[in-house]
Amino acid sequence: MASNDPRSPHHRGIKRKRKVKILATLGPASNSREVIAKLIRAGADAFRVNMSHGEHETHAEAIATVRAVEKELARPVAILCDLQGPKLRVGKFEGGQAFIRHGAHFTLDRNPEPGDDTRVELPHPELFGILEKGQRLLIDDGKLRLKVIRAEPDSLLCTAEVGGAISDRKGVNVPDTLVPVPALTEKDRRDLAFAIREGADWIGLSFVQRPEDVAEARRLMGGYGSLMAKIEKPSAVSSLDEIIELSDGIMVARGDLGVELNPEEVPPLQKRIIERVRNAGKPVVVATQMLESMIERPTPTRAEVSDVANAVYDGADAVMLSAETAAGDWPVEAVTIMDRIAAQVETDETYGERIHLAQTPPDATTADALSQACASIADTLPIEGIIIFTGSGITARRVARERPSAPMLVLTPSTTTARRAALLWGAHAVLTRDIGSFEEMIAKGKRMALRHGFGGAGSRLIALAGVPFGVPGSTNLLHVVTLSGNELERHRGD
Repeated sequence: MASNDPRSPHHRGIKRKRKVKILATLGPASNSREVIAKLIRAGADAFRVNMSHGEHETHAEAIATVRAVEKELARPVAILCDLQGPKLRVGKFEGGQAFIRHGAHFTLDRNPEPGDDTRVELPHPELFGILEKGQRLLIDDGKLRLKVIRAEPDSLLCTAEVGGAISDRKGVNVPDTLVPVPALTEKDRRDLAFAIREGADWIGLSFVQRPEDVAEARRLMGGYGSLMAKIEKPSAVSSLDEIIELSDGIMVARGDLGVELNPEEVPPLQKRIIERVRNAGKPVVVATQMLESMIERPTPTRAEVSDVANAVYDGADAVMLSAETAAGDWPVEAVTIMDRIAAQVETDETYGERIHLAQTPPDATTADALSQACASIADTLPIEGIIIFTGSGITARRVARERPSAPMLVLTPSTTTARRAALLWGAHAVLTRDIGSFEEMIAKGKRMALRHGFGGAGSRLIALAGVPFGVPGSTNLLHVVTLSGNELERHRGD
């Protein structure tokens, strides 16, 4: 019997033992060809390019390196270019810093002179027209908390609910109101054009507050790439369903979300977002501070391990590493640990029950009905894999929504589809020529299953495709096949 072990001489490429995906951020610690190859082998399925840091030349080199390693390892890899978005910041201080006493008054104004312990410039005139008495301003990721007690056209008199040290250009969050600034700055527009030119598979859109922000980004993308809206503002949560509908995927960006909401509100919100995005049949990524202690240490805290595990139990498509792989001392170890956590969770006998707590009722379409049937058959029979023939990737997303117990072998003639599937739960994408008949579908499905470690002699597989073949959106065919000993012997002789 052929081995399912990726180390088997009859297995080709890298096949994960888990279904949730890992998105790793590139940076100074991980931009080299050697480290990128190690990260993929350790478990990274996709890479994030953070447009907040670095120059286009550096990013272009990193993207080219990923593509070279992708070709070398024969495994489609997704690249997500994450736009910075507008940044609200205070001005500068005399001597570079000041100290705001707890309970003291502090003024934010439009005076460009250096600030002190009593005032500083807020160089965002649009905020003076919208902030009112009782609303909050959170500075330096919420370390300082101010509350407006008097709002005037050119100044905001605040009281320091939480004081402390403050320095030049610290960030400001305004959680209690919709900020009248677009999600895309001029820098973001340049970065977006760069990402499209470089062939990024995903665009991460920051500072999303309204559905209109997503619509504007889609217009600028012109049909190229997939759009992942980052949910990091409370205002976006109130329009979540509309934002999901306009996006190709969603990122639960818990950094700013955790600043602008009470900490205890974030975990249940994370679960609700994952459930809604999954119900829409789109990938959802959980991000920020997942293994943060591994920036400096080779092992995570128990709390961080539990955090990653809970995201996997929640049914997220992917979990993300930020500074851990971009600038940390242990990038490969961080990916390795995350891979081990995810794999361990998925072997838990309660995992299948937990990820199916969310209801995913199918739409009244043949494709949705067959996708649900795939999951049902995989739960009833010992199925080694679900072979999906797709050009657009839509069928793979529909099946992934059901979180079937068997992994998906996604066969596609589209490089774009194969790469985007790198962030899709349970999908192992392979580039191959399209099929033209039912007989070819069965023969190729069996051959590719053996080649990529999806079973051996006697293994049963589900094949899902559309007739007529090669027509997007025509999924209407489900077939259960069994691999024979003769096919295994022929494969060994290839």
